[in-house]
Amino acid sequence: MLRSTLSRATKRLRDGLIIERNIIGIIGRDLRASEAFVEGARGEDAVTKTTATPVGVLRKNRVRAFSSVRWEQIESTRTESDLLGTMEIPSHALYGIATARAMENYDITGNRLSKYPELVRALALTKKACATANRRIGLLDNEVYEAITHACDALIESSEHHHHFTVDVIQGGAGTSTNMNANEVIANLAARKLGLPIGDYAVVNPNDHVNLCQSTNDAYPTAAKLAVVLRHSSLVDAVRGVITSLRAKGDEFEDVIKMGRTQLQDAVPMTLGQEFHSFAATLAADLTYLERNIDQMYEMNLGGTAIGTSICADTSFADEAVRALSELTGLPMRSPNDFIEASSSTSSFLLFSNILRRIAIKISKICNDLRLLSSGPRCGLNEINLPAVAPGSSIMPGKINPVIPEVMNQVCFQIIGTDASIAAASEAAQLQLNVFEPVIVYNLLNNMDMLERGLNTLRTKCIDGITANPEVCKRSVDNSIGIVTALLPLIGYKKSSAVAKEALATGRPVAEIAAQYAKPDEIAQLLRPQAMTRARKLEKRGVCLDTPAPLEAQAEGII
Repeated sequence: MLRSTLSRATKRLRDGLIIERNIIGIIGRDLRASEAFVEGARGEDAVTKTTATPVGVLRKNRVRAFSSVRWEQIESTRTESDLLGTMEIPSHALYGIATARAMENYDITGNRLSKYPELVRALALTKKACATANRRIGLLDNEVYEAITHACDALIESSEHHHHFTVDVIQGGAGTSTNMNANEVIANLAARKLGLPIGDYAVVNPNDHVNLCQSTNDAYPTAAKLAVVLRHSSLVDAVRGVITSLRAKGDEFEDVIKMGRTQLQDAVPMTLGQEFHSFAATLAADLTYLERNIDQMYEMNLGGTAIGTSICADTSFADEAVRALSELTGLPMRSPNDFIEASSSTSSFLLFSNILRRIAIKISKICNDLRLLSSGPRCGLNEINLPAVAPGSSIMPGKINPVIPEVMNQVCFQIIGTDASIAAASEAAQLQLNVFEPVIVYNLLNNMDMLERGLNTLRTKCIDGITANPEVCKRSVDNSIGIVTALLPLIGYKKSSAVAKEALATGRPVAEIAAQYAKPDEIAQLLRPQAMTRARKLEKRGVCLDTPAPLEAQAEGII
């Protein structure tokens, strides 16, 4: 029975039909929904709906079937048309023919719009604001307006219908397929609200009503900017959380004296607390940029339509649409000074991506330092311990690796690399439009998501659990010749250099050798940890051009 059913389904695929099926599967002892699908829309209920595209698209359009499948229902399709012809669309799919064509044309990333709920909600907010503006202007009657806003609210308040946003995020056409996916879903939800069948666009039309006074070239970038804004606050929280954790570790380690290093060589003493506070400080500067520059996303070119000349838009539409969007979001949205410039400009995306890159570069540097400071445990610096989260080797027993900083490094590399892609796409604008906004939006939203997840992982799985090895840190200070720098105010550069040279050659302590040039108690005072890790009041001193003989030689009258 199953074999014959699948055979009939395969035949229908080869005939180039678009079908959808509701399948109930019984697998083993569990009752759960089985899959028998070809790529397409999922239905409104708990079962899986499937579609099939014409011949030759079987590469992804595979029929999956489990044992004991029984077919209960084969649903119909509806026919939609455009200037290229007609297509069969699954009956319950809220998208229409423009979306269906995009699904056939753009199998690029495998990431559908539905993967980005902020973008779907931003599209719905944009369309609701436009409907509100058109109602205030008098271009929409109340019935159509209420149906559209009801549809938009369904997308804003719930993700129930988000799976109908099926277009690949990266697409040709400057985002037209994304805009039409939104127009069609909203129009069909509005039709359903009015008691009309899905696909009946006589009362609420995707182009003539949902897209009224708009073009993809103003609606899409508006929604994209708004999606970044909606995603922004949780990213800010993640950055702030890492800063807070680093500051807490700085306070915890404030009394742990250690050697600072430049060019991987011993430099001068510092505290481990100072090091962690410096990590926090560098990120705090970027947090300010991240918070402050989001306002660049508040400039919306709604009403500019195709190229910024506002063709097909009412004279008051731009002001009304931006006002409505401000009311819906509670944000100070504004129109650009020059709509034509704004139509091709992606400068706000470029600036925001630059900020993410800057944060990524600094986070990666911090992770590099954490890996170095924890290196060992026997043959490395071993100044700190990172939490052990997983065995480190398939062949070396007992090995623990700094895997959390390592994965964060990789997140940072991805952000740095895709920032270059965003820059290239921004530069590639031509005349009155940048058609490459989809790849900009795709990378920017992905980078925000990856950075947020990475920072939260770094904080909870690594930073919060870091401990110090104070004895190891102190031993490094005691054995270092770098502490001779603290003696400069007392014995000068030449004598200090002589002390460093002799200490390095003989292995004798710096304080012992320096006692040839100054009193031991003065030397001890300068080599105190507190004195070596902060500034102090200095007395005026001269310059010693030649290295004088040690104190013993002076006392014996040799010179």
